[in-house]
Amino acid sequence: MPRHEAAHGHDHGQGHHRGDGAGPEARPAPAKAPAAAPATPGAIYTCPMHPEIRQDRPGNCPKCGMTLEPLIPEATADDNNPELRDFSRRFWWTLPLTVAVTVLAMAGHRLGWMDPVKQSWLELVLSLPIVLWAGWPFFVRCAQSFRHRSPNMWTLIGIGTGAAFLYSVVATVAPQLFPASFMAHGRIGVYFEAAAVIISLTLLGQMLELRARSQTSAAIKSLLGLAPKTARRIEPDGSEADVPLTHVHVGDRLRIRPGEKVPVDGVVLEGTSAIDEAMLTGEPVPVTKRPGDKVIGATINTSGSLVMRSERVGSQTMLSQIVQMVAQAQRSKAPMQRMADQVAGWFVLVVISIALASFFTWGLLGGEQGWQYGLINAVSVLIIACPCALGLATPMSIMVATGRAASQGILFRDASAIEHFRRVNTMIVDKTGTLTEGKPAFDRAVPVTGATEDDVLRLAASLDQGSEHPLAQAIVEAARGRGLRLSDAVDFESSTGIGVRGFVDGQRLALGNTALMAQEGVDVASLTGAAEELRQQGSSVMFLARDGRAVGLLAVSDPIKPSTPEAVESLHQAGMQVVMATGDGLTTARSVARQLGIDEVHGEVKPADKLALVDRLQREGRVVGMAGDGINDAPALAKADVGVAMGTGTDVAMNSAQVTLVKGDLRGIARARTISQGTVANMRQNLVFAFLYNALGVPLAAGLLYPLTGWLLSPMIAALAMSLSSLSVVANSLRLRAGK
Repeated sequence: MPRHEAAHGHDHGQGHHRGDGAGPEARPAPAKAPAAAPATPGAIYTCPMHPEIRQDRPGNCPKCGMTLEPLIPEATADDNNPELRDFSRRFWWTLPLTVAVTVLAMAGHRLGWMDPVKQSWLELVLSLPIVLWAGWPFFVRCAQSFRHRSPNMWTLIGIGTGAAFLYSVVATVAPQLFPASFMAHGRIGVYFEAAAVIISLTLLGQMLELRARSQTSAAIKSLLGLAPKTARRIEPDGSEADVPLTHVHVGDRLRIRPGEKVPVDGVVLEGTSAIDEAMLTGEPVPVTKRPGDKVIGATINTSGSLVMRSERVGSQTMLSQIVQMVAQAQRSKAPMQRMADQVAGWFVLVVISIALASFFTWGLLGGEQGWQYGLINAVSVLIIACPCALGLATPMSIMVATGRAASQGILFRDASAIEHFRRVNTMIVDKTGTLTEGKPAFDRAVPVTGATEDDVLRLAASLDQGSEHPLAQAIVEAARGRGLRLSDAVDFESSTGIGVRGFVDGQRLALGNTALMAQEGVDVASLTGAAEELRQQGSSVMFLARDGRAVGLLAVSDPIKPSTPEAVESLHQAGMQVVMATGDGLTTARSVARQLGIDEVHGEVKPADKLALVDRLQREGRVVGMAGDGINDAPALAKADVGVAMGTGTDVAMNSAQVTLVKGDLRGIARARTISQGTVANMRQNLVFAFLYNALGVPLAAGLLYPLTGWLLSPMIAALAMSLSSLSVVANSLRLRAGK
């Protein structure tokens, strides 16, 4: 309903928000993961990368090995992830050993610290805890990938580190098995440092990933935390008692005192008050509720006392429906890493095939030392194919890009947002708090003949000093900002929904809508034209009367942010269609859209309507971005291909979105799109580097070029090539810092 007339408690339309939460379907999954959290009764666990995997207990995903997470986390759940604690302990306890092994391997023979053979044994002793304890979860996941016939990145890490370590153990324990040509610096070359560094880097990467993933449940926890813990129930005998919210049933009579939250969805039976529904509707002005009006659980009663009858409780409340919509939208995404897993699956099969072929070909055709050469070449293939560069290709680009974006006030929550942002062609924007400032501000005063604008503003502000209504505060702030002298109001009286009355400087004043003017017998016909024009511009209008005669009117509106026109223009220049979807009145929405040149307008929409709009546009083949700042935007933010939250808005909106604009400036969307384009190009270059080294190094390591060139690639050179590929990826990623 548009804001045609506003007093301190003006009329607004209300509606119910419904959302259908898809019931989870359980599916078997593998055994419990190391350090997994205990199962919560009734909880469903799912994979962040493969939402179709669901089961009733914690564990690892059979497809990618990732730890399963609760579909809907508990509001009181411990944010200290047990897997993160476990990996952190393994990383920090073994990091000094990794450094020691690496320094010893790189510089030990040059400095002549000890006998080369003793050095190999020392490296073996130092690397044992790293490989067998710190790296144990990776080998478990590698084994699971074989058991479930689903090769993935853990398969590569397990095979690569295992091959490097086992080869080095054999070279240390039984060096006589190797040809003399593989003797270097007084010993057979060992690669304990390669296995140790790979495991430490992988642990570090998992720690960073787990910290980022822990934020995905923050939106749902914030929503669950909005509901009050108790309700004041009125018993049949008239007595009242506070009871837990879980004890409230349909049909119960509940009292809501000033400042309290509405406990559940229902209908007002007694009393009149203004309810702050901004957290759910985005509307900045409280809504007047009278007997017969609907109220929504978790909204805030600002002034009077109400008695309500509960109609929807538990999972049927609007807040619970929104929680289910956010959870369903978050779990419906296919993360960017899925493609990497598919590539890794085929890559593993190819690498293993090449290693086996090299081993048997050299063993059968290589003469007296053929099997030794076959073993060395097979290990070289596995070492050079170890996925350090492949594993770093995407994360390094993302780390640099997110750091650069953060310096510009743009916070990306995950890699998927960076990947998809460049493809967004339709941007849905909320109005209140996104395009506009999100709070009422005095617009103008229109006086009748014989009065001035300052006279009207001073009298209205003097009367409004006794009111806590947001519209009154906007008028008082404007008067004080102009330096006007305010007088005290006496016999102040507030009539909820129509306006206020009182005496200022001995004059009887009335400030409110046409209903109040009618009660006072005031003729406002001379101001009707100006009032209607201001309403068409989206302003709330109040009439001021003095001693029974009209003095003027005041208009209060939610002003457009100064940065918004430039932001909308930049979106159009980027080829995006801009769609406004707001819970505010259609008249106000169309007025703002006309001023900004917005392509499509939807007014008076509920959270479920915004979600349905995103879904419809996606089914039409559009890549949809959603920008908003309120709890009512949370389901649509989670469902959109890219959700963009205003940093000046609610925590729930920021936790539901993939991107947060810290300053709430929509111009950041165009900057984020540019960063997205540069980052995706950088990731592709990194993947080319990673695969190029493998494409060149694997055939050489397998000995395919030996008949033509006489070249063989020892494991030492393979490890160097592996390091160079990782170095190339890191150096290329760092170029993003200097990008324009």
